[in-house]
Amino acid sequence: MSITFIGAGNVAWHLAPALENIGHYVVAVYSRQLTHARQLASILYDARPVSDLNMADNSSDLFILSVPDDAIDEVCSRLVLPEGATLIHTSGGQSLAKLRHLMDVYSDVPVHTGVFYPLQTFTRGRNLLDFEQIPICIEADNKDTETQLVTMGQAVSTIVYLVSSAERRVLHVAAVLACNFSNHLMALANDITSAEDLEFDLLKPLIRETVRKALDADHPADVQTGPARRHDRQVIDAHLTYLSDRPQVAQLYKLLTASIEARY
Repeated sequence: MSITFIGAGNVAWHLAPALENIGHYVVAVYSRQLTHARQLASILYDARPVSDLNMADNSSDLFILSVPDDAIDEVCSRLVLPEGATLIHTSGGQSLAKLRHLMDVYSDVPVHTGVFYPLQTFTRGRNLLDFEQIPICIEADNKDTETQLVTMGQAVSTIVYLVSSAERRVLHVAAVLACNFSNHLMALANDITSAEDLEFDLLKPLIRETVRKALDADHPADVQTGPARRHDRQVIDAHLTYLSDRPQVAQLYKLLTASIEARY
């Protein structure tokens, strides 16, 4: 298929080359910052960077909306698509009904809508990820679009599911807890070690083993360790004393400790 990407951020940076690698071709990349569109286009075969959301003359088979969730409304309000176009988004948190509603309100021509959500963390500019083991969650407003997206998904990944907007919202909440919050905790740990002139690298083997155990276990709770798991108040109180000059981190420590203690 011929594809246009609307957005040149984290997801687009990895998804666009992955789709070209399975035989599709990206004809255009839009970004509000034309420099970003040019950067993504530079790693694609023959895509042209564009800064105009009037795409009425664009004959792409598929338009992929890959912008931050809080930009979807604004982009859709200015987006002009050709009649019969298929527009999909890659968001974990936005419903298909929301995209359908935006097209009903803003588009002067009939447009098909769908969702193609790769359940993974992406960072623009990093080495391209192998999509083969990335789960793809698909939803569409009609059977033909669903079939089109499933076919594309199965060509790029071995893990493809039809997932409703409600189910995708649950997955997205769980993903934020498992990925974004875990990364933030590692950032806080890095802040603490750096402030004391200690190497964060000392913690990396621990982090790798923690993740490995959690993934190998029947349930991550089965391999929980640490002072909260042991109800070791002496250690917990000592940690909180150390964190007294970091009140936000101390509050987070208390909340997580209480959560772990309540489970066990």
